[in-house]
Amino acid sequence: MVAAGALVVGCVPFVSAAPAYAVVPCSGQQAPPLGTAMPDVPYPLLRYAPDRLAPLSTGRGVTVAVIDSGVDDRHPQLRGRVLPGRDLLASNPDAKQDCAGHGTGVASIIAAQPADGTGFRGLAPSATVLPVRVTERKEIEEDNPGRYVGSDGFAEAIRWAVRNGARGGVINLSVSLNRDVPAVRSAVDFALANDVVVVAAAGNASATDAAKEPYPARYDGVLAVGAVDANGLWADFSLTGDYVDVAAPGSQVTMAAVGGGHVQDSGTSFAAPYVAATAALIRARYPDLPAKDVVKLILATADPAPGGNRSDKYGIGIVNPYRALTERLADQPPRAPQPVAAEHTDPATQALTDRRDAARDRALLVGVIGLGAAILAVGLGLILPRGLRRRWRPAA
Repeated sequence: MVAAGALVVGCVPFVSAAPAYAVVPCSGQQAPPLGTAMPDVPYPLLRYAPDRLAPLSTGRGVTVAVIDSGVDDRHPQLRGRVLPGRDLLASNPDAKQDCAGHGTGVASIIAAQPADGTGFRGLAPSATVLPVRVTERKEIEEDNPGRYVGSDGFAEAIRWAVRNGARGGVINLSVSLNRDVPAVRSAVDFALANDVVVVAAAGNASATDAAKEPYPARYDGVLAVGAVDANGLWADFSLTGDYVDVAAPGSQVTMAAVGGGHVQDSGTSFAAPYVAATAALIRARYPDLPAKDVVKLILATADPAPGGNRSDKYGIGIVNPYRALTERLADQPPRAPQPVAAEHTDPATQALTDRRDAARDRALLVGVIGLGAAILAVGLGLILPRGLRRRWRPAA
């Protein structure tokens, strides 16, 4: 690891047009994976059912900053959802170059639009993505090719995002540092002070560095996200510790690929955006709810972890967007009731209805009286002759 603190990235094919400007070539030897058609609904979306969430919130009006490897907005499902952002890695005019495919995948989990031919979509499809490019690597290790910013650049990325759209929104950090850096801690505190929900990947274990402690996930106030698999069980690559707050799907997750189509990948990097998207849904539905209360609501409505108790693997449990949108904190005021529209009835129509009701009531009364009279007549027809024959004496 470099002395400045290495950045660690945690954790029907579509045809795309070429970019409208010349970009600085990627320096890495590894190109992002090509996308393929994935028509099925991915398991996280089977769990979270976006169609059930959509009537409650789609994230409209909320900006989610994705500080990562850039976001390729040429993908049809991301078109119109990505702001220019900023490239801190090269002299590109925006952050829409992605040499790793990592940031594009993260952004798509948050805000990809529904599309024909695929069951994949983002959890908050009306949210706006603000990309900040800080790396062109997928996994940053000493022998990996590709550029990345140092810790000062990472801190600058967080501050820039807050000042340029993320204030009052969400920041997703699926990248991390391998140690505590004061400049980054200060930048995170700056984001929290400006009403930003900061979501970070808890980090991935590796054979060479199983004991690493990822930051900013370990900072107070940051929502640290671990990963679970399709069965809702802890994914064995997900780092554990008392700093893990909540878990989300992160094993073999479907996401958008650079240029078009989809890929699958695993990591806490891809669990974090499910939580960031949930925060965006909450912020759109409850725009006056402070960031700290958004975090409290996500934790309070998480599905219990296996075993029922908080753990270093799952945190408080597995994020549940639907519960977060339909339940509220004990000290949160209830939503104002919807006004009931006044009923305006035409007098002539009401009079006709009243006459019909009266006629129905009269007919019912006559029917009851007639039925009673018939029963009485039958009874008298049976009893009276027998009484006359016996001269009204009891039978022996």
